[in-house]
Amino acid sequence: MTQTAPISRPTDGRPDADPMALVATGLHKRYKLGSETVHALRGVDLAVGRGEFVAVMGASGSGKSTLLHLLGLLETPDEGHISIGGTATVGLDDDALTEMRRRSLGFVFQSFELIPNLTAAENVLLPADMVGDGVAGRERLARLAGILGIDDRLGHRPDQLSGGQRQRVALARALINDPVMVLADEPTGNLDSRTGREVLRLLSHGVAELGWTVVMVTHDARAAMEAQRIVFLRDGLLVGSVDARDVDVQTIIERTLAE
Repeated sequence: MTQTAPISRPTDGRPDADPMALVATGLHKRYKLGSETVHALRGVDLAVGRGEFVAVMGASGSGKSTLLHLLGLLETPDEGHISIGGTATVGLDDDALTEMRRRSLGFVFQSFELIPNLTAAENVLLPADMVGDGVAGRERLARLAGILGIDDRLGHRPDQLSGGQRQRVALARALINDPVMVLADEPTGNLDSRTGREVLRLLSHGVAELGWTVVMVTHDARAAMEAQRIVFLRDGLLVGSVDARDVDVQTIIERTLAE
């Protein structure tokens, strides 16, 4: 299996910019289920450079969702350390973690998670308003709407949008605060194959041309192959990675997931 290092990209121009979007080392997470303890993650190390698109694959119960929760600062690891954009999260209180999550991370969910009684524009701007950055957010909204092809849908409510349009709105919301990294949880799971490919192409374009950084959890091999690098989890362990451009990537994915 081909091992690949994170891609080194220029920093984004901010004084505190670090070439690494994410450095996670030695992550462990345990849960109590009745009288049993489930060791969901068993010492995971993952580094993602700015401007990199990484897909995380693994069978059900492999630890993918737990890893995403830890990277998204939604839960804290029992052991290990996480640094986002050069800022360590260890020792931060809940308020500081919430502020980092709002400013440095964007989230895209399988089920879109749009507020039904708000327009597309209002949904997108929510994270900017939450950090008191509404004016700059409105400037970014115009740019993102053009990139994502939702200019003519900003005044529509979610029930007036197609699935693909909803996910584009969700992606704009994830990007509105110019985050260090976007975390995408099965972003094509509720889309047909054609629409899913369109969303993945937008992600790939944003990474390659605009410097977005994306970590995507997916069970779909075709979706994973749109990334630059694929990492595999099994029983809470990171068991390997492959360059998604490897000529044998399909075979490697099938063999790794079958083991």
